[in-house]
Amino acid sequence: MIKLLLTLTAVSMSACQVVNVKNQAYNVTIANERDSILTRNKMSEASLNVLSMTGGEAKQCINNPSVCVESLEKTPQILDEQLLSAASEIYLSRAKELEATVDCKANISKIIKDEKKQEQVDAHNECLEQQLKMLDKSIRYSYAYLFKTKRIPQERLFDNRQVQIRDFYNQALAKMITVYTLRYKHEKLGHKIKIANSTYHINYQDYPRLENQEVQNFLASYNMNFSGLRSINRRDGFGAEFVAILPEKEKQQEDKYIIDPLNYQYKNGINPNIHHSTYLPVTVAALPKTANATLEQVVHDAEFEIKAYDPYNLDHLNIAGKKYPLAANFSAPYGLWLAQNNLGAAAYLSLINRDNHLNMPHIYMLEPYNPNKKVIVLIHGLASSPEGWIRLTNDIMGDDVLREHYQVWQVFYSTNAPILESRFQISALIQQTFNTLDPNAPAAKDAVLIGHSMGGIIARLLVSNQDVTKEALQIFNFNELKKLNSNPIFVQRLQFKPIANIDRAIFLASPHRGTPFANRWFTKLARRVIQLPVAFVGALGEALDGKDEDYTELLMTQIKDGALQNGPSDLSQNSRFTKLTKDVMPIAQMKYHSIIGNNTNSTDPNVMTDGVVPYTSAHLDGAISEKIIKGGHSIQETPEAVLELRRILRLHLVQLGIYKQP
Repeated sequence: MIKLLLTLTAVSMSACQVVNVKNQAYNVTIANERDSILTRNKMSEASLNVLSMTGGEAKQCINNPSVCVESLEKTPQILDEQLLSAASEIYLSRAKELEATVDCKANISKIIKDEKKQEQVDAHNECLEQQLKMLDKSIRYSYAYLFKTKRIPQERLFDNRQVQIRDFYNQALAKMITVYTLRYKHEKLGHKIKIANSTYHINYQDYPRLENQEVQNFLASYNMNFSGLRSINRRDGFGAEFVAILPEKEKQQEDKYIIDPLNYQYKNGINPNIHHSTYLPVTVAALPKTANATLEQVVHDAEFEIKAYDPYNLDHLNIAGKKYPLAANFSAPYGLWLAQNNLGAAAYLSLINRDNHLNMPHIYMLEPYNPNKKVIVLIHGLASSPEGWIRLTNDIMGDDVLREHYQVWQVFYSTNAPILESRFQISALIQQTFNTLDPNAPAAKDAVLIGHSMGGIIARLLVSNQDVTKEALQIFNFNELKKLNSNPIFVQRLQFKPIANIDRAIFLASPHRGTPFANRWFTKLARRVIQLPVAFVGALGEALDGKDEDYTELLMTQIKDGALQNGPSDLSQNSRFTKLTKDVMPIAQMKYHSIIGNNTNSTDPNVMTDGVVPYTSAHLDGAISEKIIKGGHSIQETPEAVLELRRILRLHLVQLGIYKQP
């Protein structure tokens, strides 16, 4: 009987046991601590715990957030941090719920064309207005949690909750500006916006370039992803990340080929093929207009200021006298520029003479010009474009030291032109770009020039000082053109002069002595398809024709006989161009480096090749360093080459005395 009673007692106690223990997966534990309305379809565990104190249900709370938050405010057991953080997520949850509704998602451009559907337009606008109200409240409560509680942010440094609320703030602000521009799409984003009873003043004081500047588009980059970028270079911190797209300046010369660009009279004296950055990274923060606003004012009635910051020039912002890291996305503007301009397609079309929009070379500044940062000039190779430098450019943006001290300019040119012509035009373009700068600014000197393949040949000639006019007349056998040896149009293309602003050059997989690859049957076939740019040939013939001489017919004869060849043909080791330029070396004071690919297992200089360029052609005597990397011709895309380039760029800063290696 006693045994039976003990057994029944044990069973009874087991049946009444409420809490049991078991192990759960680490990912479940971490998810419970860190997931929120931003990563799943329900609020964070922290907010749900706060709701449970009042017996409130999440669904009812999200449907009527104002009543729910008022109930929380009346519960004295709920601490200030709990209240503010939960309220921030509740309002953000309601905003996300509204975003998913039919009214907010409606394609208003289609509806508005049908006058009978005005009710749908009104419903759409009302939905967006409600969404804006919720986002405004989420921003206010999250800001109050971060900066107006008894504990300061530094005391919560390792709290998961603080990271969550920072994300609520950043996302709510990004969404609020995006929804506002959607709701008022026909209005410019001026210096003040109204959302219900709230007023936000927009301040560009910390981003002078945007002051009084028309912005074509203002896109949140928080959720942007680019398939072609290996990584997105961001800086964690406070603020919402955007890309401001400025309108391109209207072209002054539409697809005109200019034979003498250095003496050409451009409108306003500026070459229209010099492009300042129109895709700008912007970080915005919403702060109370009154610095000492109370918690009650922040939550309910303070006027806010949306401040725009240039993350290239600022890495911290001040809030109530204390410095906090400024968030930034450096890859998004670059990725968006590449995605929307499709430069790779333009490169191939111009190569086969099917696109006349690349008659003249262009130079693109990838960030707003900074007079205190050194310049890197990148020149791509055959059939390529600025897309060939994606990995290097993105890594420069992701390296704190390089981003702080360098700005990137990318040259884009048609590679079917003779290399001598490309060198001349690119030289003129780079000089004109540097001439627009203050000559006393640090940016105007000690630039680094980097060229890949054909671009490396051009880069070598851009840092050389040699007149090859006599040699050219012998090699090209231009008997009929000898009388032109005093014609500046003819001579200036054969007189190589170094660009004074450049202090260092890097050559990657460059066929300085040509390549046998250009003589294979399939490349010879391709060379027949690729013709000289029509615009260049026409402009050259027109410029050479004099009063007493007609050189157009002679020029066409020279082209037919192969004396004047396209860029791919010039790359042959047997071409006249290679014979003329293979021994032209950088000036004595120029510091230069070589990065060479080798896809063989040999270390014999006569055997090594990247599959296109043999080592014997890529090697240059006198280089400060020569790095041989296992890989093919597109060596600039390999991690090893990018690391070597980063090493050289840091070395450049060290030798200039503006950076000290740790």
